[in-house]
Amino acid sequence: MADLPRPDFYGFESLLSDRERLKLAQLREFLAAEVEPHAVDWWNRGRFPVELLPGLAGLELSTPVQQGYSHLFAGLVIAEMTRADTSIATFFMVHHDLFVQALYEFGSAEQKARLLENALALRITGAFALTEPEHGSDVAGGMATTARREGGDWILSGAKRWIGNGTFCDYMLVWARDEDTNQVRGFIVDSKLEGFRAERIGNKISLRTVQNADIILDNVRVAEADRFAGISSFDDTKHLLRGSRIMVGWQAVGQQLAAYEVARRYALEREQFGRPIAGFQLIQDQLVRMLGNATASLGLLARVAQLQEEGHTGPRGTRHSGADMAQAALAKSYTSARMRETVSLGRSILGGNGIVTDYLMAKIFSDAEAIYTYEGSYEINSLIVGRAVTGISAIA
Repeated sequence: MADLPRPDFYGFESLLSDRERLKLAQLREFLAAEVEPHAVDWWNRGRFPVELLPGLAGLELSTPVQQGYSHLFAGLVIAEMTRADTSIATFFMVHHDLFVQALYEFGSAEQKARLLENALALRITGAFALTEPEHGSDVAGGMATTARREGGDWILSGAKRWIGNGTFCDYMLVWARDEDTNQVRGFIVDSKLEGFRAERIGNKISLRTVQNADIILDNVRVAEADRFAGISSFDDTKHLLRGSRIMVGWQAVGQQLAAYEVARRYALEREQFGRPIAGFQLIQDQLVRMLGNATASLGLLARVAQLQEEGHTGPRGTRHSGADMAQAALAKSYTSARMRETVSLGRSILGGNGIVTDYLMAKIFSDAEAIYTYEGSYEINSLIVGRAVTGISAIA
């Protein structure tokens, strides 16, 4: 195994700076020592390892682009975390790429001074509450959670669903529709406020370590100081959501790398008919298809990272300062589709052992289903791209 090529078959990591490569190596060492030996046990028990947070914070990888790292490095961080454990990567993304990034982009000077340092160091944790029980893909136009101005406060009422980190977070970015203006606003909600209730979603077959929650907001009183001043409509969130969609594409890359590595190792160790199954033509074909899918996905996301770094002309001929929403949607839909095929091939290589978490592949296979669905389903992302290339919306 030591002489075998790394899954990064075309050497995309060589595009990183020396500083970034050293930091990525540090992350790998941490994941190998602190996450990989325990990830299956956490998943089996459905337990989130809060004891991991100080070490994770010590890596100083929160919102890497804000610290001067490249978008390619930021994406590879998520891919590498996902390769080790999808749930830990999902926690990291929800807290840093959604909650912390929202503070950077929409927070007031006072909100940043009050929360940002502790959030970066994971002394406080955040969540992102957008999806609702009856509104997922159509939440932008159908949001039922409301905000009503009452004196110097806001009264929030409604429900959110599938909120990662929702059972233990200190603060939550809650999206609600202003009853007076009908515009969507964002609020920093302290999870200890009266009327706030979080109920863990159980019986999951995917991301079992992530503590997804149903959130009930029963006339929760939020101070005006905790309204995101930089958000006046749902359109203000597009940059944030575009970035998180791209990061889920990087998760799809990491999931494929994990599946490929587990399948290759198993094929080399598992013997049938007197020799390793890696020596059979059909197994080699499956491994090559897995590697091809992962490499194509990695190449697509590497190009998206370049677009994020520079201004460019989008598919409709307009100039953008980063990858536009249609390009982010294609990245997410394509990589998640390739991921689904890749993890299925990996599960096939492991045969019966592919359905028990002892051999890792069952966990990888199951977690892929969450990646396939969140940050826009495959279908919705495909229709976003379809609208961009035809000029006709087929969504509604």
